Amino acid sequence: MNIPPEIKDFLPSSESELFRILEARHTDPHSILGMHYLAGPDCLVIRVYDPMALEVSVIAASGVYRMTQLDKTGFFVQAFPGLKDHFAYKLNKKYATSSFDSEDPYCFLPGVGDVDMYLFNEGEHRKVYEFMGAHPKVFGGVEGILFSVWAPNADRVSVVGNFNCWDGRRHCMRMMGMSGIWEIFIPRLPAGEIYKYEIRAKNGDTFLKLDPYAYRTELRPNNAAVVWKPSFTWSDNEWMEKRKTNNYLERPVNIYEVHLSSWRGPGLRKIENRDDFHNYRDIAHALADYVCEMGYTHVELLPLAEHPLDQSWGYQVTGFYSPTARFGSPDDFAYFVNYMHKKGIGVILDWVPAHFPKDAYSLGRFDGTALYEHADPRQGEHRDWGTYIFNYGRCEVRNFLMANALFWFDKYHLDGLRVDAVASMLYLNYSRNEGDWIPNKYGGKENLEAISFLKRLNELTHELYPGTMMVAEESTAWPSVSRPVYVGGLGFSCKWNMGWMHDVLEYFSLDPIYRSYNHGKLTFSLLYAFSENFILPLSHDEVVHGKCSLLSKMPGDYAQKFANLKALYGFMITHPGKKLLFMGGEFGQWIEWNSDNGLDWMLLDYPAHAALRTMVKDLNGLYKNESSLWEDDFTPAGFQWIECGDYQQSVVSYIRWDKKHQTPVVIILNLTPVVRDNYVLGVPQGGKWQEIFNSDNSRYGGTGLLNGGTIESGKGLYHGQPYNVKIRLPWLGFVILKPLV
Repeated sequence: MNIPPEIKDFLPSSESELFRILEARHTDPHSILGMHYLAGPDCLVIRVYDPMALEVSVIAASGVYRMTQLDKTGFFVQAFPGLKDHFAYKLNKKYATSSFDSEDPYCFLPGVGDVDMYLFNEGEHRKVYEFMGAHPKVFGGVEGILFSVWAPNADRVSVVGNFNCWDGRRHCMRMMGMSGIWEIFIPRLPAGEIYKYEIRAKNGDTFLKLDPYAYRTELRPNNAAVVWKPSFTWSDNEWMEKRKTNNYLERPVNIYEVHLSSWRGPGLRKIENRDDFHNYRDIAHALADYVCEMGYTHVELLPLAEHPLDQSWGYQVTGFYSPTARFGSPDDFAYFVNYMHKKGIGVILDWVPAHFPKDAYSLGRFDGTALYEHADPRQGEHRDWGTYIFNYGRCEVRNFLMANALFWFDKYHLDGLRVDAVASMLYLNYSRNEGDWIPNKYGGKENLEAISFLKRLNELTHELYPGTMMVAEESTAWPSVSRPVYVGGLGFSCKWNMGWMHDVLEYFSLDPIYRSYNHGKLTFSLLYAFSENFILPLSHDEVVHGKCSLLSKMPGDYAQKFANLKALYGFMITHPGKKLLFMGGEFGQWIEWNSDNGLDWMLLDYPAHAALRTMVKDLNGLYKNESSLWEDDFTPAGFQWIECGDYQQSVVSYIRWDKKHQTPVVIILNLTPVVRDNYVLGVPQGGKWQEIFNSDNSRYGGTGLLNGGTIESGKGLYHGQPYNVKIRLPWLGFVILKPLV
């Protein structure tokens, strides 16, 4: 290399360090570039490396100094003899077609603190997202963006984007000690810039990666991160304060599950050859009005973290900290949640910590090694979904996921997370053949690291954000999922009752002639109903992939299908546990859900569908108004069978009690197409009773077989109760009674 003699003394002392800079693989470029004092020559020296620059000048208070270039390498040097004290300066860089002035990114001190790094490496940083990623900062009075990323096994990491022509040699980051964190402050870079990290692996491979902590990403098919500066002003203080003291276990919880892009059709619409989605702000108004009208208490959104494939419904996440750009900006999503809260509606979001896709730009093999996932496919790959499994035993990975859950509560005021695929996290042999999994250190199948992670996460969530819900989608018999960690549980607030869902749907799909032989499917759930804090889900998973819609599952002719579905909803609303219904179920969607299309709202032009929605609306209203249906959901004291053994007639009856055990609500279901006049039913109290709901009401498309007026009770033991009433049971329907006050 031809080294001009006038700069020889001002180059790095080690030739290898110079070459590592020129080859863009130095782990600490700040130690070479920028301003440094050299004791030997007794001077300050400024070094710049920019292989695209034709000329670089130092702009200081004392003048403008054109820097000397080292043999057309892009390495520039300028010495200031006799100076020891650092001074402020800018760089003027001239390129083939442009030039600009800016501060030197290599003259700033590290922006990541020792405590932050320590807590992150320990897996205990609760707000790691506030220093990892890209954040607008002001250092020394200079505005810019601080970038930081974890890539401990990389040979070099750079920030690239339009601002540097995607050239990884121009903004190389420095490794912060042994933390594995790389960082750089780029002055004068504005919010809104797109960027990625260019990573050079130890084997020399170079690739681009999305920032794992990006607050915003581009709309697919583009997949770069966007520097984001939040600006939304929240106005939901009243809701947030009230939530802290709200015991949702003793409150009505009736969840409307929604896939945003297909709720109000036509789904992923094509307009002028582009995908046009509903904006978060627009849909907030429409959805809130509908949910309020229908009487739901919460909405649950299928995953909204950024994902590349529409057909994954959001369950294969690439941007864990980014609300998907399909519906607008992060501020737009904040508006959505804020508006829901102003309308008195809680917002729950599906969250996916069990796995992530193999897309080359995402987390997989992030620094050239299995960083976020296990290297061994017997631990690190999910066979069913073709995805990677997180390595929960690595502290930094645990911190990434733990902080991500807390992030949604902190930055977006969410009221709950429904944690997807918990069973796949708990078991090392989940959906695996013999020999295709690695036992834990005790030889068992339990994933000890994942269990520890879930317990710690749930503890922190309840501590930091009281009144929020952590809901487990867990399909096995794992004990105490929704029990506190201090008594040996996993610490979730609630668990989806998958057993109830499968049994009940199987029962209701049977022709009534066969129901007497399967009566146990209807009653079995009450044997374990109080072992967990259950949510009863009729979710999206039950109306896709050939499973048919709920209405289509029902047997019989047109009228019988609607009657059966109404009876199913009556059983769900009055059964112990909180409730969840997927969109479209409330008006009887005929065909199964297709995420590419909107719901068939035109069905409401047909009387039977409109009447079904009216019934669901009224039933939701009854649920909210009758505290006996929700106040004591999770103890045996809140439920009492009247008659559970009348399998020959397929009739069941039971009581729901309030906390004080003073106000009974009696429910009777007749699940055959036979009207039962003069049905004698035992009741717990004497006096007059009233029918407060009947699914056969003509308002709901029924035949009008009601129990009009008041119902006098008679004294006499029946069904183990001290009094009895004589009522009419509608065919394929349900009746709800209450003492007349």
